[in-house]
Amino acid sequence: MSLTLPTPVAEPVEAAAAPVAGPATGPDLVAFAGRAAAGLREADPALYALLSRESARQNDTLMMVAASSVADPSVLACGGSALGNLTAEGFPGARYHAGCGVADEIERLAIDRACAAFGARDAIVQPHSGSSANLAVITALLSPGDTLLGLDLDCGGHLTHGSPASVTGRYYRAKGYRVTPDGFLDYDRIRELALAHRPKLIVCGASAYPRSIDFARFREIADEANAYLLADISHIAGLVAAGLHPSPVDHAHVTTTSTYKQLYGPRGGLILLGRDARMPGPERGTLAATLRRAVFPFTQGTPDLASVAAKARALDFVAGPGFAELAKRLADGAQAVAERLAERGLRLVTGGTDTHMVLLDLRGTGVTGDVAEGALESCGIVVNRNRVPGDTTPARVTGGLRLGSNTLAARGMDRTAAAECADLVADVLDALRAHGGALPDAVRDRVRDRVSALCARHPLPGYLS
Repeated sequence: MSLTLPTPVAEPVEAAAAPVAGPATGPDLVAFAGRAAAGLREADPALYALLSRESARQNDTLMMVAASSVADPSVLACGGSALGNLTAEGFPGARYHAGCGVADEIERLAIDRACAAFGARDAIVQPHSGSSANLAVITALLSPGDTLLGLDLDCGGHLTHGSPASVTGRYYRAKGYRVTPDGFLDYDRIRELALAHRPKLIVCGASAYPRSIDFARFREIADEANAYLLADISHIAGLVAAGLHPSPVDHAHVTTTSTYKQLYGPRGGLILLGRDARMPGPERGTLAATLRRAVFPFTQGTPDLASVAAKARALDFVAGPGFAELAKRLADGAQAVAERLAERGLRLVTGGTDTHMVLLDLRGTGVTGDVAEGALESCGIVVNRNRVPGDTTPARVTGGLRLGSNTLAARGMDRTAAAECADLVADVLDALRAHGGALPDAVRDRVRDRVSALCARHPLPGYLS
């Protein structure tokens, strides 16, 4: 069955848009934000109280979920701006609604900043999430029934990499590659599978793999199998942008990422293209044009332009000098967490980490991932249960935990502070093992007090008056 994308919309106009007619001044954003918050408090005190509680909860807990981070308040301000009122289907210079002159300038700015941050030749900034970006790419490059090769979910892959729980595993012939018994990618085995199954698309990247990925090797495999290569860097985008992890942008045909994890931006996604941006697409036009049509009108409608503005704000920080320091801190923090947990006798998948992520294998300890997750949250430490290679437990139980250092780094925590966080995790796990999965109140109270002290020493930047 052949998949035909809709009639193409025009390519974005590269030249700057003409000045937008209208008044040179308008409502001050700072005053607007203050009035908006005050209006919410007056009009809906119940919702206002819940939002206030959530803000306090985030500041008073140690967020160690690898998929999370914390956006600067200036990013959140963009997401709550008047751009949310705008309907603007299409792309800059080719909208289907009037009144989009300023929006065009904002989206072009986001595109330019995405390219600058990642050394890309082109970028699509409208995807609503990393998953939306992946689905747009996959539907653009594959027809239903085509073969896709991606990392198995229980080995660290993502739902959109071919899991049967996802549309990518139902509408395509998804084949999986696995990690070795010690948790590492086996590139020779991946090559064997690619040559055996001849997929039209190979997906590399992961949501639970703590080691560096050889994107150049993946491209060699894709070329030999005559396949497209999609690199999903949602979890390591910040390290890639900072030069602390190899970049796939000029190796993969297409690179995708979410914008909130290591880019400290809003909920959303990006599609990045390197040297293959102007190659012929699978049907007509360039690869970049094919992917734009796949985002709109094929898989999405109206973009969230407030989110696009928030992406532009976050990407400006990513491309600036301060981000490299933050990225180095998160890499160092993850190393410190891994080293301390290993010193405390805990088993780490692959024995350590090259990224922000640490995977704990709890099998054999008598403690499951769900029990550990709940006990840690009761102490003010937020992690997530996660399956580990060879895990036979249900997805809601799991035999492991996934930890990350993104938010610890945003708090300004150095290696010493990150190791202290690891000690608290180990204290809770030790207590659970010693007491049959039940956490004594004395341990909970002691750990919670130390969490409070750590959070007070390292508050979320910009969140307190």
